[in-house]
Amino acid sequence: MNISTATARIHGLDTLRALAIVLVFMSHYASFVSGEPTFGFLGEVGWSGVDLFFALSGYLIGNQILAALRGPERLSLGRFYARRLLRTLPNFYVVLALYACWPYFRGASVMPELWRFLSFTQNLGLNPGTAFSHAWSLCVEEQFYMLLPALALLIAARRRALPLAWLLVFGSLLAGMLIRSYVWHNYIDGNERDIYRYYNLVYYSTLCRFDELVAGVALALVKNHHAALWQRLTAYGNWMLAAGAALLGLAWYLFLLDRYGYAATVFGYPLLAVAISLLLLAALSPGALLHRLRVPGAAALALWSYAIYLSHKQLCVLLGKVLAAQGLAPTGWPAVSLLSLASVAAGWLLYSLVERPFMVLRQRWVPHHFVREQGDGSRPARRGWSSLWSSPSSPSSR
Repeated sequence: MNISTATARIHGLDTLRALAIVLVFMSHYASFVSGEPTFGFLGEVGWSGVDLFFALSGYLIGNQILAALRGPERLSLGRFYARRLLRTLPNFYVVLALYACWPYFRGASVMPELWRFLSFTQNLGLNPGTAFSHAWSLCVEEQFYMLLPALALLIAARRRALPLAWLLVFGSLLAGMLIRSYVWHNYIDGNERDIYRYYNLVYYSTLCRFDELVAGVALALVKNHHAALWQRLTAYGNWMLAAGAALLGLAWYLFLLDRYGYAATVFGYPLLAVAISLLLLAALSPGALLHRLRVPGAAALALWSYAIYLSHKQLCVLLGKVLAAQGLAPTGWPAVSLLSLASVAAGWLLYSLVERPFMVLRQRWVPHHFVREQGDGSRPARRGWSSLWSSPSSPSSR
C-alpha cells in the first residue's frame, strides 16, 4: 500500500482497531494507574482488546499470505519477514530503549533480560509486574508472523492442502483448550488458583493464547477458498454484528463471573475468538452498519494504535503520579482526560517520527512480499491451494 496517497479504508476495521486500543487503555489504567474500576466493567474486560488485535492480525496477515499463494507470483519468505519487521520493530525498539536505558522511565519495575525482548521470547514464563510486560502480546504476534507463512507454504505443497489447513485450524483450537485444561488442573487449581501462576503459565503463554489468531486465519481461508460461503456470510453482515455482540457479551460475562476459573480458562478464549470473528465478518460485509459507519476519530486511533499500545502504559503511570501530586486523583475525570490525551499525543508522535518514516522506507525497499517469475510470468500449476480451488481444466488453475 502506498502510504503517501489516500487509500480506501474499511471503516469497520478502523472501528474495531480503535475499540481494541480503547479497551486496552481502560484495562491498563484501572490496573496500574488508578487501582480501581475507573471505567466500570469495561476496565475489567478491557484486556480482551488484545484478543481483538490478535484476530485482526490473524485475518489481515492470513489474507495477505493466502491471496499471494493463489496469485501468479511466488511468495517470498524473506520479503514477507522484511516487511513485517520493518512494520513492527522500529516502534518497539524505541520504546524498549526507553525502558532499558532510562531508569526513571521503568521506575521500580524489574527489567527482564534484554535478549528476551530481542528474541521475542519475553512472554515465555513472563513474571507479571516486570518492566514492559505488555510487550508479551507483541512476542506472540511475532512468533505467529514467523511461523504462519512458512507453514502455509508447506501445506500448499501438498495435494490436499485445503482439508489439511482446516484440520490444522480446528486441531489448533482443540489443542489450545486441552493445553489450558491440563495447565489449569495441574498448576492453577492445585495451587489455590494462584493468579501470579495463572498469568505466568496461561495468560502470557503462546500455546494458550493463539485462539484469536487462528480464528482470524480461518476467516482468511473462507474468503480466499470458499467464495460462495463468504458471499453468503457477508450478505448477512448486520446479523453477524448482532450475533458477534451477543457472544462477546456472553464471553465477557463468563470472564467476569470467574475469570480464573476452569470454564473461562478452557472455553472462554475460543468463545471470545468466535465472537470477534463474527464482528470482523460484519466489518467486512459491504451492507453492514459496522462496515458503513464512519466513527469520528476511529481512523486516526486505528493508525496510531500500535504506537499508543507500546507507549501508553508507563506514560500514564509516570504522569499519573505527577497529577496526583498536584491534587488530581487518578480516578477523577480531569486526570483521566489528561492522561488519555497524553497517550494519544505520545502515540501520534511515535507514529510520526518513527513508524511512518520506516513505512515509507519499506515501500521503497520492499514494496511487496512476492517474487515475480522471470520471462512471461507463467509457471506450472500448483498442487496446493489453487488446485483445490479450481478444476484442473480451469484457466485459473494455471
